[in-house]
Amino acid sequence: MKYYIIAGEASGDLHAANLMKALKKTDPKAEFRFWGGDLMEEEGGTAVKHYRDLAFMGFAEVIMNLRTILKNISFCKEDIKAWNPDVIIFVDYPGFNLRIAKWARKEGYKTHFYISPQIWAWKENRIKDIQRDIDEMYVILPFEKEFYEEKHGFKVNFVGHPLIDAIGDRPPVDIRKIKAKYGLDDRPVIALLPGSRKQEISKMLEIMLSVTDDFKDYQFVIAGAPSQEEEFYRPFIKKKNVHLVMNRTYDVLEISTAALVTSGTATLETALLKVPEVVCYKGNFISYQIAKRIINLEYISLVNLIMDREVVKELIQNEFNHKNLKKELTKILSEEQRKKIFADYLELEQKLGGKGASENTARLIYQKISAS
Repeated sequence: MKYYIIAGEASGDLHAANLMKALKKTDPKAEFRFWGGDLMEEEGGTAVKHYRDLAFMGFAEVIMNLRTILKNISFCKEDIKAWNPDVIIFVDYPGFNLRIAKWARKEGYKTHFYISPQIWAWKENRIKDIQRDIDEMYVILPFEKEFYEEKHGFKVNFVGHPLIDAIGDRPPVDIRKIKAKYGLDDRPVIALLPGSRKQEISKMLEIMLSVTDDFKDYQFVIAGAPSQEEEFYRPFIKKKNVHLVMNRTYDVLEISTAALVTSGTATLETALLKVPEVVCYKGNFISYQIAKRIINLEYISLVNLIMDREVVKELIQNEFNHKNLKKELTKILSEEQRKKIFADYLELEQKLGGKGASENTARLIYQKISAS
């Protein structure tokens, strides 16, 4: 079968790549055409656009780049028509994907959505678009099934969280070898995960790096995002105890004692890799003021949202400063606090279910398309 897949961010690239791998096992004749990233390209098929050309963050940034976004939407529709796939698989990235889904449903294409848009956080009225335009929804967070089915009467498939597979399938690591590989010494590592987009990286790193002189017994390692070039990070590496490792976030986390993490999927990855973390976020002032008024959530990190309580400390906007960051980092380096965090992380993993999210999703997609 012919699978057209649209992923618009680094996390979507990871999950879509694992889904492609599972689809190839389920459907030996699988053909792929996709919008995504390097990980999807490794699985084969034809890449149409890289997600680095699609990532616009926040309300103000979207408005500034509206012409480019509209051109991409128009191009995507024409590309789908030319290839005529058996199914279109949308991977998160709702602003773009739901627009394509509306058009695709009218054109008679099968529309499957893997990794639900976070409409439980904001824009809950998008449920009407999903009910109208999406044939099948595959959700990865346990509370999403209740949200869709009990609150809105829309049947979905809970498949488990793909990060459990992505992390669980990694071979055991030799910390000394990894440190030697990246030119690190024997001191414990504090990981810095400042996000994947230029504007957020710049905001995050300036404050994250402000605490390096307060923890001289540690070395700080910036996990460079695959969507950025190494040279972009060079101005931030001005001290001897600050290092950069490009496109190897899991390697960095697996050798880390603690982490400072920009909100998003990375907060969950860090928790599943059992690294105590402080969650950080500081956005564009206008975008943040708008978001604060329309998002009705008590937490911003996936860890706390899934657990429905504060497991990891969140420093948001003005609270994200040198003083607070030093205080919270000191806390998660203490043995007593770390024991509590590790116990919470174990409970978190149990809530997410077991392995097999990619395989479960691939099997369901193939069965439903074959039967239609």
